[in-house]
Amino acid sequence: MNRFAEAGPQSPRRTMLVLATGFAAAAGLGLAVLGVRRLLQAYWQRYPEPKLVKVAEVSRLFIYPVKSCKGIPLTEVEVNQLGLQKGPLKDRQWLIVDEKWHMITGRVEPTLVLVSVSSENGFLCLNAPDMEELRVPLKLPKSNPVKMCRVWGCNIEGRDCGDEAANWISTYLKNSKAFRLVCYEPSMRPRYPKEKEPLFMDKDMTVYNDTSSCMMMSEETVEDFNTKLEKKVKIENFRPVVVVKDCKPYAEDTWKGLQIGTAKLHHRMYCTRCVFTTVDPDTGIIDRKEPLNSLRRYRQVDPSEKHIYKSVPVIGSHYGIEKRGVIRVGDPVYLIVDQ
Repeated sequence: MNRFAEAGPQSPRRTMLVLATGFAAAAGLGLAVLGVRRLLQAYWQRYPEPKLVKVAEVSRLFIYPVKSCKGIPLTEVEVNQLGLQKGPLKDRQWLIVDEKWHMITGRVEPTLVLVSVSSENGFLCLNAPDMEELRVPLKLPKSNPVKMCRVWGCNIEGRDCGDEAANWISTYLKNSKAFRLVCYEPSMRPRYPKEKEPLFMDKDMTVYNDTSSCMMMSEETVEDFNTKLEKKVKIENFRPVVVVKDCKPYAEDTWKGLQIGTAKLHHRMYCTRCVFTTVDPDTGIIDRKEPLNSLRRYRQVDPSEKHIYKSVPVIGSHYGIEKRGVIRVGDPVYLIVDQ
């Protein structure tokens, strides 16, 4: 059975090692051997080491640098407190807003899902059908204004990316509104999911994400749900950042603490679903009916949880980030089991 190679800096294991070292130094070598042995035996009986039980494997990883635009498939990501990152591109840290600085998403502008995102030589690059490439500096001039934006009823800052980006987005969306692009910067205050969802922890943070910085789904979940649909959907309809396989359908709803690669995650709540799931990720056409209507029939929470989720359907799960690290495609997903 796999076990942790070492404990964290605040763990009882680290405390025990410090105590044992001090005991040995104070008592002398002969007495120390016997004393430390007894001390450790008593400690391990009282604090058995958690086990790691393999429950799945990472099959796909995504980041969505610009909210509602096309995801970037990756083989490796860094995981920090604000979510997943690959190089300079961070998950959902750019946002499209309207004249009132309110978020604009694929729910109202579904063709945003066709905008591909990349980076090159210090620029954020956006490409879309029938549009020339837009290049926005990753490091914006301090002269660009910082605006207070609205994301799901919460205030969060964003630095305006300039008129060229605004004109490009407005032209692509063919809307009379003047849309703009903003970017989150590390000095800005993040959003705290617990302010809206009590199942999160005080330390959980996110930026322009709907709810959390880490939403996970399994391939088996989508495969099972597709058996209930006439028109099949893809996992891209649900926009997870971590996709796993080799588990039972909806298993991601049942896990608590997980270790994946060098990162540790902990289950917070199910992922509620809206009309965005009905946007075809390949065409940008919104159906407004399926798969959402089927989700309402098949994926309602237990009555005991209705006070949290109401009648909103759920699929996939949100995880809080307990420890930063690196996750790669092919990594085992371990359930942390306390003995």
